[in-house]
Amino acid sequence: MIKIVGLGPGAKEALTIGTVWELESSENIFLRTEKHPTVEYLNEKNIQFNTYDNVYETMESFDEVYSNIAKDLVEKHSQLGNLIYAVPGHPLVAEKSVFNLIDECKKNSIEYKVIPAVSFIDAMMESLMIDPIEGLKVIDAFDINNQILDKRIGTIITQVYNPLIASEVKLKLLEQYDDETEIFYVRAAGIKGEESIRNIPLYELDMQEDIDYLTSIYIPKDLNNKKDFNDLLEIVEVLRGENGCPWDREQTHKSLEKALVEESYEVIDAIDREDDNGLVEELGDVLLQVVFHASIGKEDGYFDINEIITGICNKMISRHPHVFGTLNNINTSNDVLTKWDELKKEEKGYETLSEEMKGVTKGLPSLLRAHKVQNKAKKVGFDLADIDSAINKLKEEIQEVIDVYNTKNMDKIKDEVGDLLFSCVNIARFLNVDEELALNATIDKFIKRFSYIEGKIKDKGQDLQDVNLDKMDKLWEEAKKLE
Repeated sequence: MIKIVGLGPGAKEALTIGTVWELESSENIFLRTEKHPTVEYLNEKNIQFNTYDNVYETMESFDEVYSNIAKDLVEKHSQLGNLIYAVPGHPLVAEKSVFNLIDECKKNSIEYKVIPAVSFIDAMMESLMIDPIEGLKVIDAFDINNQILDKRIGTIITQVYNPLIASEVKLKLLEQYDDETEIFYVRAAGIKGEESIRNIPLYELDMQEDIDYLTSIYIPKDLNNKKDFNDLLEIVEVLRGENGCPWDREQTHKSLEKALVEESYEVIDAIDREDDNGLVEELGDVLLQVVFHASIGKEDGYFDINEIITGICNKMISRHPHVFGTLNNINTSNDVLTKWDELKKEEKGYETLSEEMKGVTKGLPSLLRAHKVQNKAKKVGFDLADIDSAINKLKEEIQEVIDVYNTKNMDKIKDEVGDLLFSCVNIARFLNVDEELALNATIDKFIKRFSYIEGKIKDKGQDLQDVNLDKMDKLWEEAKKLE
């Protein structure tokens, strides 16, 4: 059997009777590291042991170290029989080597037992007088960049054992916290005569002179005004709750359609204006729409925000097999788009190109929908030969509108105007022009020129309705020359 014991946070008084008994009654003891205050007690008791400190010097990463230790312990067990593996703190708290060892034991049908111990978290809670029932997150500094910070609860970050790691932790925390945020710097928690706890501003974390393998930090829950995604979820829930806002409570998926479209276009407008502050605000408005729909879906019992996030994560992973899978023949952006369409067709169950075209949502702006449908037809060669052909087709459609105009048949007129607009999209597509953005730019240009006309007329003390078209045309030409 392999017994796995914890040496506690560092003070010999924190060693459990069970751990001491196991250590005193075993001949084959292996320590992950000798760099732990409790080892002094083992020496006092003349308890013999081996350590894996040398492995840290020969491996390139901690993952390799922990994997190597686990495999070596299994090998030692085959040679020596029963043995003990001892680690700092509690064996099951922030000890990846233990979980690697348990996996190896299971693979090799080796019996194992974990002996409970006092963890460094116990020592931190006692030293800082914090109650985990109010919410506590524990993060390994080595994994800080893979963690999601939650400012609504307290956070312990352990293994902040050198200035380089401290700097990395600081940079991650600065994504959520102000640089002046007061944090608790804790060294040797629970070790009499060595424990040091002090408040420091976050920006000074990597400047501490006594950083070592016994260093951890604690960030209390944030009581300031900086919010996160969970706050937005709660705000919308309150707004739609029993005592919330009447307008917010009345909204449905259908009633919010127009708002989502408008907010999306305001994002595009902020991008075009290169207005970063505006972009932050407009993206927030779009995010609010997503959360709003998620809240309605949750109330109706159909879906919630977690299903939305899971769905898009799964889609991005499945649509990028060259990144998350084993596909190796994708090298260019065009390769990516081609594969994306193939995977989408497969996921949607499209069997014909017509089904693909029907799958282009009618909720899109009509010009964009036309562009997408034309591109799908192009994939099988159903397309005009070149830009000259597209221009001739446009001329043909213009003539057909002229011809049908005199018939006064509105159905035919509508049909021919639709064909004309469809041909305009063809021109834009051949010229690699985004027709939606181009039309929006023209609308902006029209408004700007009209504003010039109106301003000039008002400067003369006149109203628009008092000026004839010829005068307005002249002012229009003036406005063009000023551009």
